[in-house]
Formats: sequence, C-alpha cells, structure tokens
Amino acid sequence: MRVLIAIPIYNEQDHVQSVLERVREFADNILVLDDGSTDRTPEILNDLREPMGLDIIRHEANIGYGCAIRQAYQRAHRDGYDWVITMDCDDQHEPERLPDFFDAIKRDELDIISGSRYLKSGNGWDADLPPADRRAINATITKEINDRLGLSLTDGFCGFKAHRVSAMAKLNLTDNGYAFPMQLWVQAVANGLRIGEIPVELIYNNLNRTFGGGLDNPQIRLTHYRCVMYRAMDQVIDQLPAMARAQAKADCTKVSING
Repeated sequence: MRVLIAIPIYNEQDHVQSVLERVREFADNILVLDDGSTDRTPEILNDLREPMGLDIIRHEANIGYGCAIRQAYQRAHRDGYDWVITMDCDDQHEPERLPDFFDAIKRDELDIISGSRYLKSGNGWDADLPPADRRAINATITKEINDRLGLSLTDGFCGFKAHRVSAMAKLNLTDNGYAFPMQLWVQAVANGLRIGEIPVELIYNNLNRTFGGGLDNPQIRLTHYRCVMYRAMDQVIDQLPAMARAQAKADCTKVSING
C-alpha cells in the first residue's frame, strides 16, 4: 500500500522545517505544495528538497487551499499512490497521529478517513480552546452537512484526512478556497464513498489567522460555505440519497434568491 503525505503550505517559515522533520519520522513520500509563500518558506524548502527527498509543487501566486488539495490528488494518481494523507504545516496537525491513519487505511473499510478534533479520544489529550466564531461555524455547518447528506460527522472542516486515490478520481471538485470541504462531502456522498472519522488533537497556535476575500467576517464566511454546499448539491442532485433531494432543492432556491 503506497501512501503519499501531502502538505499545503503558505508562509510557514516558522514551522515548515520542524514539521517536515517530524513527518519524515513516519513517512518516506512527502509532497509539499507551496501556495505562493512570500516569506522564507521557499528558501527553506529548497534547502530541504534534496536531503529529505521532497516532491515540491510551487505556485508563484496564492491560488487557494482547495486548488492545492486537488493537485495533491492528481500527483498521487499520476505517481501510482493508493492513498494520500493531507495535513497542515502550522503545527496544528500532529505528525505523531500518522500511524493512526495508517492503521485505519490497513483496515480497508473507508474511502475518506477524516480527522476530528471533537471526537473524544479517551487518552487524556489536552485541547486548546478554538476561537468562538470558528467553532460556532464548524458546528453549524457540520450539522447542516449531516442533516442534508445523512452523515454523522463531528468535524466538517479538519484538513487532516486520508483519501483513497481511486475514489478521489471519481469526484468533480472545482473550489479553490477554504470552502473546498463543502464540495468534497457532497461529491463523496453523491458517489457513494465510505466516510469515517478518527480523533486528532485540537490545537490552535494562531488565533489571528485570516481567511482573505472578506471571509474574516464570520457571517460572510458562513454564508459563503452554505452557498458552496448548496450549489454542489444542485450539481449532483439526482445522485444524492432520496432524503437529501427535497432539502437540496430548497437550499438551491435560497442561493438563487440570495445570490
């Protein structure tokens, strides 16, 4: 079973070397997607490329998180990997949890294994307190995803995930930004993918993280996520479970009315 670790990066000069060194303890195949960093990240990656055997995709400008994840799927497919695990490089996703993902992959029961920061681990992990607006939006959107798609997620936005590469090839994903998970969940359900969660730590190192494009306003961000989800449902409405179709039609009407 061949597994690729894919790490999107944007301006992570303070964390990139230590995170990559820790990931290397658990994995041989690492893809770094530098999404137009303007700090010392590109220089650090150039220094690490040869000694660590990194595969690096470099964007000259910042394109977006969703674009980087799609490129990770494409590279994994091109190079014959069975699975791709995505994780962030800001010290909020612990490389020490990679063996948990490997174990879940070996069980061969799922197509998407999503980390959840809100599952009870039972092992005494300490959890950081997330910013109130982010936790509220995550809880709201996760509930709406579950209600509309018949899922039982506890964390709709965690980027620490394992994806079966052959399953990802079935999806038509286009969103470039932070709303990418909205499309992913809708497309995954429409294509009958098997979805599950495993616990990961809840860590918030940067409470002042910005989203850009007006999305720092919580209400605008919530509306944006909903619109992406509703439009994604509209595109595959005939493939959704029967229970989701009526709600999807109502949601898509809201988007038409509200833009």
